[in-house]
Amino acid sequence: MAEIKLATEVRTEFGKGAARRIRRANQVPAVVYGHGAESVHITLPGHELLLALRTANVLIGLEIDGKDALVIPKAVQRHPLKGTIEHVDLLTVKRGEKVNVEIAVHAEGDLAPGANLLEFVQNTLLVEAEATHIPESVTVSVEGLDAGDSIAAKDIPLPKGSVLAGDEDAIVIQVVAAQAEEPSADEAAAAEAEGAEA
Repeated sequence: MAEIKLATEVRTEFGKGAARRIRRANQVPAVVYGHGAESVHITLPGHELLLALRTANVLIGLEIDGKDALVIPKAVQRHPLKGTIEHVDLLTVKRGEKVNVEIAVHAEGDLAPGANLLEFVQNTLLVEAEATHIPESVTVSVEGLDAGDSIAAKDIPLPKGSVLAGDEDAIVIQVVAAQAEEPSADEAAAAEAEGAEA
């Protein structure tokens, strides 16, 4: 995974007022933590951060007080209406270090003929991977699956260097038969009347 470099400034002001001023300047307040070090409060450029976070588990290179740091996003708070980033928590990682992250699960292929529906019980998998080689997603084939079939976490092929970190028996995808719609009250009454006439 490519590393994205972002400019940073260490924050000395805290509280809601300071956070509002930071956001008005198109910056995002953030906290960097991990490896037993003290948390560092920083600001990041809003637009560049938004672009970086389009990639799941993106690896971000920062320079904090003259020292280089590699981080991955752990928690992103967004404005409920605008969708803008309000705050981000970043976890410090080292090259070669293993981290637990959630990656997206995608399905490909056609289900068996019939009125079947594909249901994602969970749309992410918890995996352990090297911090600098985190897969963006995994794809699993649902070709020919029929109602009642399911795929467990252990059945999903993971990219080289990644291992499952969650419950291996957890159902990720299942195929369910489409439910026939209940007849409306008018249709039920009409059917009953027809039955009574016969």
